[in-house]
Amino acid sequence: MSDGYPLHVFRFLVEFVENPLDGGGGGPLPLCDGAFAECTGLEATMEPKVIREGGRNYGAAQRSGPVSFATIVLRRGMTRAQDLYGWFELVTSGATYAHRLNAYVTLFDTAGEIVLRWKLERALPIKFKAADLNARASEVGIEELHLAHEGLHLA
Repeated sequence: MSDGYPLHVFRFLVEFVENPLDGGGGGPLPLCDGAFAECTGLEATMEPKVIREGGRNYGAAQRSGPVSFATIVLRRGMTRAQDLYGWFELVTSGATYAHRLNAYVTLFDTAGEIVLRWKLERALPIKFKAADLNARASEVGIEELHLAHEGLHLA
């Protein structure tokens, strides 16, 4: 497959890895029993610094500024597993408010080969949303987990 073809984005995997404070390596965590159906927010934005120089009348100089990261939203079919809410509750209860995990989002091609892999550094759950309940509905319930993080890198 050539590098010039657009990528299919329907085959991906999200994994969570412990990020211990002592700098030691952490292993994969069995945090998610169900695969995610959607992952949005893989973006970073750099705010340029505008520098106006005397005598430069044709626009200002642009310099690199601070980088901010979008909130990652993970959606999956609701299951009996309570792992996502458990992590959110662990952080929000105050007992371990700094319990962060590194997350990896891996994109695969149609043959199952890794195409791209992003690393989210020190991810922190900031919102959990259970499925809306409706007695007349027939679709699968979708739950969401929103993550803030401190870095987005191609791994």
